[in-house]
Amino acid sequence: MENTATKKKNTKAAENKAESIKEAYIDCLLMSGHVPSSVYQFAKSLSMKEGEFYTYYNSFEAVDKEIWRGFFTDTLSSIQAESVYNEYSVREKLLAFYYTWIEMLKNNRSYVIARYKPADSYMTAIKAPQYKFLHAFKQNFLDFANELINEGKETGEIVDRLLISSRYDDGLWQQLQFVLKFWIEDDSKNFEQTDAAIEKAVNLSFDLMGRSAVDTAVDFAKFLFQRK
Repeated sequence: MENTATKKKNTKAAENKAESIKEAYIDCLLMSGHVPSSVYQFAKSLSMKEGEFYTYYNSFEAVDKEIWRGFFTDTLSSIQAESVYNEYSVREKLLAFYYTWIEMLKNNRSYVIARYKPADSYMTAIKAPQYKFLHAFKQNFLDFANELINEGKETGEIVDRLLISSRYDDGLWQQLQFVLKFWIEDDSKNFEQTDAAIEKAVNLSFDLMGRSAVDTAVDFAKFLFQRK
C-alpha cells in the first residue's frame, strides 16, 4: 500500500499532468482557431497515448468545463484569502469577486473570446449543446450568489420580498453575463471602463435588492391598516 507521502506525490503529479493538458489544449485551440479535431491527434502531439488523456478528462468539453471552473474557484479562493474579506459588506464581496475575476480572465482573454463570441446572445449560447461546459460554471456562481443573498438578508442589506427574492440569484447571473460581455467588448486602456461598469452594475443591483422608498411606504400602509 502507498504511504501518505507517496500518495501526495502521485496526487501532485496527476494535478500537474492535468494542468499541462489544459495548457496544451488552450494553445492548440488558439493556434488552430478551433477545438482539436480528435483526442487521438491531440494526445499524439503531447507524446502520450490516447488512453492517458482519458485518465484526466473524458472529452474536450470536460477540459473546457475544468478551465471555467478554475476561473471561478481561483477567484473565490483569492478573495477569501484576504484577511479583510470577512469584514466586507455583501456589496463589497460581490465587487471584490468581479474585480478579481476579470483580473483572472485577463490572463486568458484570447481563450475566453475564442469560446464566447460577443456577437452571440449569451443566454442563447449557454443553452446550446456546444456550450454545456458553462453549465457547471453557472451553478458555481449561483451557489456563491445565494450565499451572498442569504447573508445580505441577515445583515439587512437585502430585503426579502415575496416572490421577487427567489429570483435575485437569476438577476445576479444576468449581471455576470453583462460584465463578461462588456469586458470582451471594452477597448479602453487597461479595461478601465469595465471597472466602472462593474461598480455601477453592482450598486444598481443592491439598490434594487435593498430597502427602498417603496418598502417604507408599504410598511407605513401596513401600520395604518393594523391600527383600524
